[in-house]
Amino acid sequence: MDQRGLQQEFQVQFSNVVSRVQFFQSDWDIASFAIFFIFIGMVLLLVILVLIRCCCCCCCDDERPRGRKVGIENMALEP
Repeated sequence: MDQRGLQQEFQVQFSNVVSRVQFFQSDWDIASFAIFFIFIGMVLLLVILVLIRCCCCCCCDDERPRGRKVGIENMALEP
């Protein structure tokens, strides 16, 4: 087969596959995709925030003063 015939055959097969696949057939499909992508986006945002928090705590931990205990000691728990 020459280049032009191969290109036409590929184009025909590609258009056949695209015509069979029909996305977003109803409003429910659109809503479910939107909810799915919002969920994935929120999960990625939370992961990024956790990573930022971990990196900042590791780097800046020695600069922050340590907190001291507040309250009274419960002597009843001691043996």
